[in-house]
Amino acid sequence: MRRVLIANRGEIAIRIARACREAGLESVAVYSDADRGAPHVAAADVAVHVGPSPARESYLVVDKLLAAARTSSADAVHPGYGFLSENAAFARAVVDAGLTWVGPPPDAIATMGDKLGARATVAKAGVPLVPGTELAAGDAATARRRAASLGYPILVKAAAGGGGKGMRTVASEADLDAALAAAAREAESAFGDGRVYLEKLLVRPRHVEVQVLADGRGTVIHLGERECSIQRRHQKIVEETPCPAVTPRLRQEMTDAALAAARAVDYASAGTIEFLLDQDGRFYFLEMNTRIQVEHPITELVTGVDLVGWQLRIAAGERLTLRQEDVVARGHAIEARLYAEDPAQSFFPSAAPILAFREPAGPGIRVDAGVVSGTVVPVDYDPMLAKISAWGPDRAAAIARLRRALADTVVLGPVTNLAFLGDVLAHPAFVDGATHTGFLPEHLPRWTPAGGDAAVAAIAAALALARGGAATAAADGGPAAPPTPWESLGAWRLGGRA
Repeated sequence: MRRVLIANRGEIAIRIARACREAGLESVAVYSDADRGAPHVAAADVAVHVGPSPARESYLVVDKLLAAARTSSADAVHPGYGFLSENAAFARAVVDAGLTWVGPPPDAIATMGDKLGARATVAKAGVPLVPGTELAAGDAATARRRAASLGYPILVKAAAGGGGKGMRTVASEADLDAALAAAAREAESAFGDGRVYLEKLLVRPRHVEVQVLADGRGTVIHLGERECSIQRRHQKIVEETPCPAVTPRLRQEMTDAALAAARAVDYASAGTIEFLLDQDGRFYFLEMNTRIQVEHPITELVTGVDLVGWQLRIAAGERLTLRQEDVVARGHAIEARLYAEDPAQSFFPSAAPILAFREPAGPGIRVDAGVVSGTVVPVDYDPMLAKISAWGPDRAAAIARLRRALADTVVLGPVTNLAFLGDVLAHPAFVDGATHTGFLPEHLPRWTPAGGDAAVAAIAAALALARGGAATAAADGGPAAPPTPWESLGAWRLGGRA
């Protein structure tokens, strides 16, 4: 491997470009019309335009990505996460084109990408499953009978894909037919596969996942677990490691199950096995993500293992020299995902120019950002701006550091979830570690920002705009620009804390 095309955008593309540089590899960025001036373009050694702004016309077009690899003389492809990262057909196309695929074998992606196939595969390996059943399309009578045997409430889930799409909660038989139809339509639209199945809905479970690393030559290790229970619309926004509810014995059982699941598909590269942990300490297989995870930074913070670096090394044919006893977790780490969205308006995305962006800094703080001041948040993609992570010697210290980091973060322009994240971390139930997948609807169902934030944001935005005009005048010999917005605001922060 000499030059790696990164088939992605945003912060993960920047993260991969940095890993390539550290490994002595060149990197190639791809970009759409909306991303011409995006930071990930500047982070790579070479950049290739792949089409219009909509992802279906650019980042999701296999032929355009392969053409970009040929044009740039790339000899490998790293998919990051999202987009085509778990698309087995894309992985096969990369391999068939004579390029190195930085990820697991296409067959492993295909098996674990189909939830029904994944359930069958890991069940043979002895991994416990959430009670559920597959369905034949259009067989409403069988669906009602099997739902009754599982017992309400249940989930209708898409057989392919993830991210909460094609999923419906059903409280009673009266709601089943409509939920089946709606989930199938959404799954067909999102994944091109309308198959759905039924799964018992666990009450107040934790979402706990195990990070694994394998070299495809028989060595498979784990790097501990992460808890990802703080979710909105089935998508994570706060993750931490280790999980406060996992005992040493339970950790051994869960990691053993995760390793068995990875071995069942002859896995290679980084991957994550996700479980639901019920209130009685029983865990059940949920799915496997055959890619690098959004939340991988916190595992890197507590273990010191470079997961993306190892993805590149394994793809290049290196054996995994790490042994299980070499992996030692130290301290606690928490990640918060910063989104351009309005938590007070059902997390509605906020596409707007970023007038100013200031990252936090300090001991134990890590920021993986995909934006800078001047970036325009596009309407075409996921509105995540950055991931802010904090490490501490214990959980309380990590929480305190992350709260301070969020309070020190400045984003002017789009509405963000910055204040909301601060309130999640400050909530007594979160501080006590009493988290579950229904945490947000239970504890913050009608959240609104502190009263002064909107006024402060408006004043800061006006100052930023005024400074921009003054800077232009100064360049022409006019008066100098006034102080920056954060210099003018004193101790006020958009995170809602002084």
